[in-house]
Amino acid sequence: MKQDIFMLGGQQFQSRFILGSGKYNVNLIQAAVENAKAQIITLAVRRANSSGEANILNFIPEGVTLLPNTSGARTAEEAVRIAKLSRELGCGDFVKVEIMRDSKYLLPDNQETVRATEWLAKEGFIVLPYMYPDLNTARDLVNAGAAAVMPLAAPIGSNKGLATREFIQILIDEIDLPIIVDAGIGRPSQACEVMEMGAAAVMANTAIATAGNIPQMASAFRRAIEAGRKAYLSGLGRVREKGGEASSPLTGFLRD
Repeated sequence: MKQDIFMLGGQQFQSRFILGSGKYNVNLIQAAVENAKAQIITLAVRRANSSGEANILNFIPEGVTLLPNTSGARTAEEAVRIAKLSRELGCGDFVKVEIMRDSKYLLPDNQETVRATEWLAKEGFIVLPYMYPDLNTARDLVNAGAAAVMPLAAPIGSNKGLATREFIQILIDEIDLPIIVDAGIGRPSQACEVMEMGAAAVMANTAIATAGNIPQMASAFRRAIEAGRKAYLSGLGRVREKGGEASSPLTGFLRD
């Protein structure tokens, strides 16, 4: 059987789970790597630019790909400045663009995100923009040079699940880039569902960080994502809108 490889920015990954590290701690990172098999972990640049125990880089194992984010940026200019700082700190060329001027709902500014994506792509970054799922914006991000598109499922940290399900499906169907569902996924079953829809990967943080048993929840997310991916690749069975259909004859044997 051909191995299912997740390609992102010219690199190969076996895992399709990405850890968002907004609520990071040692136990969360350890569980994500050991139990969820995460190979990509985001980090806020401000946490990589601090000394002592607060530096998240002290806790991320070797071999894990860093995905610095531009958390705190309110404009494209601020996002570019943060991304360049992350590169100077040795975090590599991957960057997750997060631009939010809305402090209440923490919704991304799609227009500024497109500007920052184009700017950073020209600077040689592998850009993963976080965005509100809108088809026209996604197309603009493709043209701007994005390596993937990261639509939110629900507001950050809400654990509300697939509030934008129909719009995410449109992006999966229409955009020829990996669709990584980010923010709002609260349960392994929801992660499984987006993978069944055809998403390339899932990013989660709060759902695992706030679980009663972090390692067990990390493992549950890994298994759910793997199951959803296998179901998608296998081809889901059809759905009958009306009535039912017996899987085998119900009365034919009585005539023999």
